Amino acid sequence: MMLKAEKIEFVKKLSAELKGYKTVGILSLESVPDSLVQKAKNKMKPEVRFLVMRRSLVLRILEGEPRFAKLAPYASGNFAILISNKEPSEINAVIAANKMKLLAKPNQVSPSDINIESGETAIAPGQAVTDLKTAGIDVKIEKGKVVISKSKVLVKKGEKISTAVSKALKMLDIKPFEAGTKLRAVVQGDLLFSDKVLAIDLAFIRGEVASNFTHANALATQIGFVTKYNADSFIRKAYLSALGLGLEAEIYEPGITDKLIAKAVREAISLNGMVKTEEPKKEAPSESK
Repeated sequence: MMLKAEKIEFVKKLSAELKGYKTVGILSLESVPDSLVQKAKNKMKPEVRFLVMRRSLVLRILEGEPRFAKLAPYASGNFAILISNKEPSEINAVIAANKMKLLAKPNQVSPSDINIESGETAIAPGQAVTDLKTAGIDVKIEKGKVVISKSKVLVKKGEKISTAVSKALKMLDIKPFEAGTKLRAVVQGDLLFSDKVLAIDLAFIRGEVASNFTHANALATQIGFVTKYNADSFIRKAYLSALGLGLEAEIYEPGITDKLIAKAVREAISLNGMVKTEEPKKEAPSESK
């Protein structure tokens, strides 16, 4: 156990260390296996560090610095302090991908429909057949193998998982639950990023930026507001308008003369096609008297 003087020194030292990092956050470790936490640490070091300590010490560190104080409400339950110089979105992408499938326990609420597919299993005949049937699964023995007769939804989303069902799912190696570390909130500079903001991935951001840019550029072009992004279209439009006016008014200027000549040629050819030339009538030969 740390003495009071040691706690004060520890808080001062860690507070100074945190100030040297661009990104500081609270990482939830609720219901996360130690093996998964260790996997996340190994995957992200040395760019990202996890610090686990007593909540009372964490609160002293966070509340002692105005920009970190925003994280204090998120420091509850089982958690760790995360420190890094990487961008929050990059860190969250790695953490979000660090997940593990877990077996069901009795009385847990199913996060989604749990489906049982028909077909052969790797389960040996015996007591297992009785256990599967007790869980409501239709099974039979074929050629010495346990076979599920038909597919079905064994547990619907939101329903509690019974002891018999959890036992059957374990035998079938079906893991309906997922565990993973999760960033509750991150501070970068003076900005606080909540878990909802962090959940917005880069692909979504790029799509939104592209869509908004397209609409903004279309509006600017419509109202005649020139920017570096639509200047070329305005120049093309002005050129085509000037060219059209020059042709209509028959202004002999470079760039128009050739087109006026071509226009005149086309009109001449068209006019020539409209004129019908009559062949001279041939006189009938006179009859000799």
